[in-house]
Amino acid sequence: MFGQRSTAAEWMDDAAATEPEFAGALRDLARINHLSDAYRPTLRWLDALVERRGATELSVLDVGCGGGDMLAAIAAWAKRRGIAVRLTGLDRSPWAARYTAAAGVPARVITADLFDLDPAARFDVILCSLFTHHLDDAQLVRFLRWLDHHAVRGWLISDLHRHWLPWGFVWAATRAMRMDPMVIHDSTISIARGFRRADWQRLTAAAGTPAEIRWAIPFRWIVSRVRCQGG
Repeated sequence: MFGQRSTAAEWMDDAAATEPEFAGALRDLARINHLSDAYRPTLRWLDALVERRGATELSVLDVGCGGGDMLAAIAAWAKRRGIAVRLTGLDRSPWAARYTAAAGVPARVITADLFDLDPAARFDVILCSLFTHHLDDAQLVRFLRWLDHHAVRGWLISDLHRHWLPWGFVWAATRAMRMDPMVIHDSTISIARGFRRADWQRLTAAAGTPAEIRWAIPFRWIVSRVRCQGG
């Protein structure tokens, strides 16, 4: 079951999902992110980047931003660090921008498929958390090249490790916590669609994209690149 990435569909990727369905799932996904400290690897990477580059301002794009909880965490981080940030989210769901605005997240949200983004658009940093497992391998290779094209200073991917242990834990926990039906359905599929180190080695090699691949608790892979040039 876990030898290769699953191709099973997630309900969240269904264009017919209604606004209440989407909102219910996003609320519980934010709960999971808080409980699992999912923001920590991204914020630590941002800490290292600004220390290395001496940056005092950043433009940040969050791909697959959903309800904007990662953007909110970055806004709080930037305030603590005294970094001026211009935050942008990108999500193809028509409901993401409305949800993010209602939550008071200080970010602009673009509603579009990522590959339709203006080729001239550039951001200092591009991030995505729990997004890349929604892509098949061919799309992911294309996305890695897309990241290199649009990110000036660097980019980071945070996504799930494919393994029976987190699958079993999430299966039980989402039911015990009576989470949203979409989250219950999609959560284990997300893990089955996730990655192992060999997957990332193969995909970054296919894209011709130099990247650091490292393990993060709990059961995450962090794939990132800090560019040598770009300010």
